[in-house]
Amino acid sequence: MATGAQTQLGSRGHMKVLVPVKRVVDANVKVRVKPDGTGIDLANVKMAVNPFCEIGIEEAVRLKEAGVASEVIAVAVGESRCQEQLRTCLALGADRAILVEADADLEPLAVAKVLKAIHDQERPGIVIFGKQSIDGDNSQTGPMFAALAGLPQGTFASKLDVRDDTAEVVREVDGGLETVSLKLPIVITTDLRLNEPRYASLPNIMKAKRKPLDTTTPAALGVDVGRRTRVVEVAPPAERQAGVKVENVEALVDKLRNEAKVIDAV
Repeated sequence: MATGAQTQLGSRGHMKVLVPVKRVVDANVKVRVKPDGTGIDLANVKMAVNPFCEIGIEEAVRLKEAGVASEVIAVAVGESRCQEQLRTCLALGADRAILVEADADLEPLAVAKVLKAIHDQERPGIVIFGKQSIDGDNSQTGPMFAALAGLPQGTFASKLDVRDDTAEVVREVDGGLETVSLKLPIVITTDLRLNEPRYASLPNIMKAKRKPLDTTTPAALGVDVGRRTRVVEVAPPAERQAGVKVENVEALVDKLRNEAKVIDAV
């Protein structure tokens, strides 16, 4: 009988890579707060795959192209309109997709629990998260998932090298770079420098329409996604005052001392 690790990894080239992705406001859109302060105004706003998740898809596809992985699975947790972003992932090279239909604003812990249930069904050798989403900016879902699944994790990865049943991960840390060696199966969260995602070609966009996209729900997976926190208020950042030009160092010092009051008088 095969062990759990053998079931997940198999031989080289016979391994699934699971990539959770999130639907977010396009990075080029100026975000607007609702007048009542209850959230972000999403009416008629362009949505896209979270940029860090797109890096995760690219890395998974590269692993498949290198013969390390056999299948790339994109999974999203959210409203039915997430199918649009999943189709984008399929056009970028994912083999199939899974949508867990739920409220759009789930907490990171709830998403991690849902993904743990998907992981238990799919048994991937590598799970690649974006290190954070550009809306919530929490950086929580990947590490929470790794803890729930009991898997080693390489967060903020700027380089990934998989050989047999071991992965070497170069991590971005405050003091520079850190290299860790992890035994598969593992969890990775992507940094910006991991790769540069490709553009989806028109033929691949057409092919993506025929690739399988399955749907399920948290209830069907036996996962409770009830909220444990509530948003009190959402507000835009305070507007910054315009800067001024000064003629010389003496004028700069005078303004810093007497107007900004950030330096003491001698």
